Amino acid sequence: MTTNWQHPLTLPNGATLKNRIMMAPMTTYSSEINGDVSDQELAYYARRAKSGIGAVITACAYVQPQGAGFIYSIGAESDDRLPSLKRLASAIKDNGSTAILQIFHAGRQSNSKVLNGGTPVSASAVAYPRDGAETPRELTADEVEETIRAFGEATRRAIEAGFDGVEIHGANTYLIHQFFSPHSNRRTDKWGEDRSAFPLAVVAEVKRVAKELAPSNFIIGYRFSPEENTDPGFTIEEKLALIDKLADENLDYLHISLGEFFDQSYTDETGTPRIARFAEIIAGRTPLVGVGSLNTKSEIDQAAASGYAELFAIGRPIVTDPEWYPKLVEGKEDLLLTEIDPTNQDALDIPDALWEKILNVTGWFPVKQPTEKY
Repeated sequence: MTTNWQHPLTLPNGATLKNRIMMAPMTTYSSEINGDVSDQELAYYARRAKSGIGAVITACAYVQPQGAGFIYSIGAESDDRLPSLKRLASAIKDNGSTAILQIFHAGRQSNSKVLNGGTPVSASAVAYPRDGAETPRELTADEVEETIRAFGEATRRAIEAGFDGVEIHGANTYLIHQFFSPHSNRRTDKWGEDRSAFPLAVVAEVKRVAKELAPSNFIIGYRFSPEENTDPGFTIEEKLALIDKLADENLDYLHISLGEFFDQSYTDETGTPRIARFAEIIAGRTPLVGVGSLNTKSEIDQAAASGYAELFAIGRPIVTDPEWYPKLVEGKEDLLLTEIDPTNQDALDIPDALWEKILNVTGWFPVKQPTEKY
């Protein structure tokens, strides 16, 4: 069934998004050293919320000090962050968009530099397979329970700060993903015998806190990676089984993490897009968020026409052009900014640290090259 991405969508809990476009969660590297949101970040989010998109999902906010994955990232680990989180929620909501705080724990994807000399933690003491990765310390059983409660506490702070919802970050090799992975989870206790136990426990805790403290239309989403390209790694079939369970958890959406909307599996030779397989298993029980190289109206129309997703997360296009959404809707696609102009930072409201990353990380964003003069 074709989805009209400009139309509102009412989520399972009764909350209504004014359209089907969400700003994808993207790290800004621009918070204060203590985890407070910076003035530059507030301007960045406010500008994009003002453009008319249905929802803004923030960059990941760590739920424990040892869960920080980057220096200068958003903190949701302490009540000391409440004033900061309130400013962030207001910057988004006051500009007309639904505000969703993404909550996460980096696990073994952190390092001792980020953790001020501390050792990163994970399901097991197995380093990520890349050069220079640090070997994490295995969480004790009590610490696993504490971490689950920390996701609940971060949810409480999101509620008190005025966010409309939270997105649980279960993707992209961070801690929840690590507990589901046979590469990083070698435990022999209940958290290893059933690798879906930790993701499901985090979801249960977030739901418990929201039911107790939040309005009935508080949004709970869950982001996931469809499979894992490590040896050993979880298969798409294993993740389909987990998502089948999560689709019965009365979540408000599931958010697949893809590089390309129509990406195919590493192992499937049938040509079936991965998102199609997850849409089939979800079977309409909750909305699915699609993502991945949706830059133009025709690309979004094609994704919507597939019927695989009800919502569409947009990343780099909204960073590159804060007015991306109204230009598409108003038929002004010829005016879209499709490259970053290195002289145009202030006009785009992009924080300094994110700007430096954009200009210096090859291939991350299209950057306009200076015209040579003869």
